[in-house]
Amino acid sequence: MNLLDVLLVIISSAGLLHGLAFAVYLCFFKKKKTISNYLLALILVFMAFRIGKSVMLNFGNDLEPIFIFAGLAFLLLIGPLLRWHVAGMTQVDFKLPPRFYLEIVPFALFFTSSFFIDKNWFEANNKEAVIVFASVLIFIYLHFAFYIFIAYRQLKRVRNDHVKALRTKSQKAIILWLQLLIIGFVVIWVSYFLNIIENAVPYVVGPLMYSAVVYFLSLKAYQLKITDMDGKVFKMNDDIELFAQISKIISTDKFYLEPNVSLSSLSKLINKSTQKTSEVINQYSKKNFNDFINYYRVGEAKKMLSSGNKYTISTIAYDSGFSSLSSFNSAFKKFEGKTPSLYRKENSL
Repeated sequence: MNLLDVLLVIISSAGLLHGLAFAVYLCFFKKKKTISNYLLALILVFMAFRIGKSVMLNFGNDLEPIFIFAGLAFLLLIGPLLRWHVAGMTQVDFKLPPRFYLEIVPFALFFTSSFFIDKNWFEANNKEAVIVFASVLIFIYLHFAFYIFIAYRQLKRVRNDHVKALRTKSQKAIILWLQLLIIGFVVIWVSYFLNIIENAVPYVVGPLMYSAVVYFLSLKAYQLKITDMDGKVFKMNDDIELFAQISKIISTDKFYLEPNVSLSSLSKLINKSTQKTSEVINQYSKKNFNDFINYYRVGEAKKMLSSGNKYTISTIAYDSGFSSLSSFNSAFKKFEGKTPSLYRKENSL
């Protein structure tokens, strides 16, 4: 084995060990125990077996058929685990129903049959062996691709059900995580599939891609604090309806035009505490109360400024709800990046 081969083994093995270490952390050291974390740990463990087989096959000699077929069999398990992980991260109080266990039947059958593969038959390279092996290989990779697609469809439904503008920070983090996870699996799948299509890429690319993907996903999991979350963050509550009510009062009913509007007056109007009102506005508008009100006021002012010079700047300021010209100028420049006078000059009809 030359120096390059040694380096490839080290890099591939490093990713494998990192994935196993991450799985051990999720199962035994992570304080918050969730089914989604356990599923992610299982994915990492079985991917490690799969990648380990690839490393041994690429650099080892006379690898027993049982290792080759058992390694392939794990792909039949990783696909369902990915789907279940997506479900666990997006469904409230997710539990594995009994029917889900039917999805591991292909893995169980193929893994069991790998113990009965005769090495002499496998190495004979006869027509029957080639056809069987090729058929199995295609089925396994199509099966894996199918589950990646199913996981993507699950995520797409979640994205459609939760409007982007109203997603919480935790919901955004989970959606981003699952997008990256699915992309990572697509990269790994493509690298392996291209290899079986007339060796379009070297076989070792698979383990190398896995190492790169697992390091990247581990970093993103840490940054997004994804192991502290699960499907509970998608639990529907009254906050969205409350924000819709607040938005109607502010925008449709033009409550922002009132010069004395305050967090206290708005809270009394909706019969909520100032703390709750402020919390909902911050969560769903991504603005504090003052900026939330001023955003609508500036929008009103822009309409008046675009209509020509029939209103003075001070008149527009007061008519759009501001209590002073200075606060109007400051808010307008904050949202538009220019003064009201310059905006009028650039946008007058």
